[in-house]
This record gives sequence, structure tokens and C-alpha cells, in this order.
Amino acid sequence: MEPRRLVVAAAIVDDLSAPRLLLAGRRTWPAELAGRWEFPGGKVDDGEDPVAALHRELAEELGVAAVLGPEVTAPDGGAWPITPRHVMRLWLARVETGEPAPIEVHDELRWLPRGSWLDVPWLDGDVPIVEALIGRFSEARR
Repeated sequence: MEPRRLVVAAAIVDDLSAPRLLLAGRRTWPAELAGRWEFPGGKVDDGEDPVAALHRELAEELGVAAVLGPEVTAPDGGAWPITPRHVMRLWLARVETGEPAPIEVHDELRWLPRGSWLDVPWLDGDVPIVEALIGRFSEARR
């Protein structure tokens, strides 16, 4: 069996410790994913550091530079399995410079208010991550 390809992404929020808003991007391609929502990010190139790849992807996809917060790991402590061929590492992030714009693979960006983070049709692989973020930050408010 071939190893899964690594992708990186950011859960871009307005505040790293107590987020009220989460940024989602609506995909334009490939056709089977068009209209579904995702975390911004992309594939890690061969030999590329994952954190460097994430900064590159955020600049290419959204035109922003971001401050990264902690990595959000899967329940097993590793990367999130998002498709049969891909795993994803995801970090919390806050925009440092620039205004997010749908430059490359998205036709719309939306800031989702807390309580509405699941109100868009996320990619199937991203749903468990959104649910984990909801759990993480609802517990932090208690």
C-alpha cells in the first residue's frame, strides 16, 4: 500500500485562545469537490518542511501571512486521515498581514461565527476536525 500524501492546512480564527470566528473557503475544483467548504492549505512538496508549506499555501491561496498557534492533532495524536490517499496536519492560525481573498482554489471565503461552524457543507474529511475544534473551544469556555 502506498503511503498517504501529506497536506497541511490552517484553521484560521480571529483569536488563537478564544476564537469567535473560523474562516472557511469554498472550493471551485475538482468538480467532485466544487461547492464544498474546507480549511485553506495544500500539498507539501517533496523535501518541504510542513510549516513552510503551510505559510506558502496561505500566501498563494489567500494572500496572507499568518501567525501559527498550536497544531490540532487527530485523536491518535497524529495527522488527520482526510481521504484514502491523503492525511492532513492542521494548525490554528491568525492572520498577521493581508486580508484573506479567494485567489486560487476558492470562489468564496466566509468567516463563520462560533455556534455556526458546521453551517456550511464541509469536505467530508474536514468535518471531524471542525467537530474537534468545536469541542476544544466549548470546553475552554466553561
